[in-house]
Amino acid sequence: MRGYKTIYILPNSMTTAALFCGFYAILAANDGRFGFAAMLIFSAMIFDGLDGRIARWTKTESNFGVQYDSLSDMVSFGVAPALVLYEWSLHAVETTPFLPAKLGWMSAFIYATCAALRLARFNVQAAEMDKSVFIGLPSPSAAAIVCGYVWVGARYQWQGEALVVVSLIVMLLAGLSMVSNFKYYSFKTFKLQSRLPFSRAILPAALLALLFLEPSPVLFTLFVAYGVSGPIWSIWRLIKKRQLNNK
Repeated sequence: MRGYKTIYILPNSMTTAALFCGFYAILAANDGRFGFAAMLIFSAMIFDGLDGRIARWTKTESNFGVQYDSLSDMVSFGVAPALVLYEWSLHAVETTPFLPAKLGWMSAFIYATCAALRLARFNVQAAEMDKSVFIGLPSPSAAAIVCGYVWVGARYQWQGEALVVVSLIVMLLAGLSMVSNFKYYSFKTFKLQSRLPFSRAILPAALLALLFLEPSPVLFTLFVAYGVSGPIWSIWRLIKKRQLNNK
């Protein structure tokens, strides 16, 4: 098999930047800078979104880029969020009564495994999937929920050791959502040039203002809403299907 002798600089530089953010987030969490670590994960999401778009805009898509992007995502949205939440809260499981001592790191491992499975499934099904939806919660969104939770906790000086049970729930639900069969809107069919009713023209400005004032709770709320949209959409579709069958 012919090896790659050259790679496209611009899109792969964005992927490298995303990988760097994920790697640095792990180091920041080890140093106790949890808010900064969470911001790095969100920065990785921006670079991850840019690499594919730049590749399409500049017609520099390649199989190498696809594989490199998946490996970067595994670090930035699989391993890094799991370790950030573990360092902030889940390490305290060992000293929490009534909970198995290994449950903290095991839940982090389950999350990372779910991220790996989600990425592998996406790569296998990418060619035949409906582009308008994702099957299972995308790994960047799962990472945003986990790290958004940590960022809010750091912002309001919550004690992670006191929120072990909540942290376990957040970690496991985010992880299992990635390997679920719930469908999530992909936003790939959304066009920025679409029209917006004049009465709603203030909404983008209001959202930007909220993000500027309190980025951590706003982003966390937005991604939690996206995370629960999959199950709600699936239940709604099931109810609609049963109503049609009963007619």
